[in-house]
Amino acid sequence: MTLMVLLVGCANTAPPRNQSNACDIFKSKDGWYDATADATKKWGISEGTILAFMRQESSFVHNARPPRKKILWVIPGPRASNAFGYAQAKTGTWAEYKKEANWGADRDNFRDAADFIGWYNARSARSVGISRRNAKHLYYAYHEGMGGYKRGTYKKKRWLQNVASSVASRAQTYDRQLAGCRDSLKRSFWPF
Repeated sequence: MTLMVLLVGCANTAPPRNQSNACDIFKSKDGWYDATADATKKWGISEGTILAFMRQESSFVHNARPPRKKILWVIPGPRASNAFGYAQAKTGTWAEYKKEANWGADRDNFRDAADFIGWYNARSARSVGISRRNAKHLYYAYHEGMGGYKRGTYKKKRWLQNVASSVASRAQTYDRQLAGCRDSLKRSFWPF
C-alpha cells in the first residue's frame, strides 16, 4: 500500500510529457486547467501566458531550483538564487504574494504557482503600465523585477530578449491551442 501511495504521488508531480501543446498538458494533469482558468479570471492574464511562464521557469517541475554553482569545477556550491517551484518565485517575492493574495500558498503547488504568476503580472501591468496581453514585456518584468524593467536592464541582455520572445510566442501558441479544446477541459457538474 505504501508503495502504491508513493507511485501515485510521483505521478501527480511528474511534469507533463508533451509540453508543446496546452490541451495535452491540461488533459494529462487533473485540476491544472481549473487552476489556470481561475488565475486568468482573477488577474486578467491569459491561460497561455501563465502556462508559458511556468514552462520557461521550471518546465513544470514542482520543486525546481536554479542549478548550483561549482567550486573548483566539482564541489557543489551555492545556488544562483533562492527561487523555487513551478513559478521559480524568490522567497521575498513569494512572501509579498502570500501577504497580499494567498497567505497559505506553497511554491510547489501548481494552483498557487499559477495564481502567483497571474498576481505578479497583474501587478506589473498596474505598476509599470505593461499591457496584460504583452507576454514579452511581462516576462521582462518577471525576470528583472519591476525596478529592473523600469531601468531597462533587459535592453542590454540579448539572451533575455530571445527568451522573452520565445515565451511570448509560446503564450500565443498555447492560447490558440486552448481556443480549440477549452470546452472539453471545463468540468461538468452534471453526472450525465
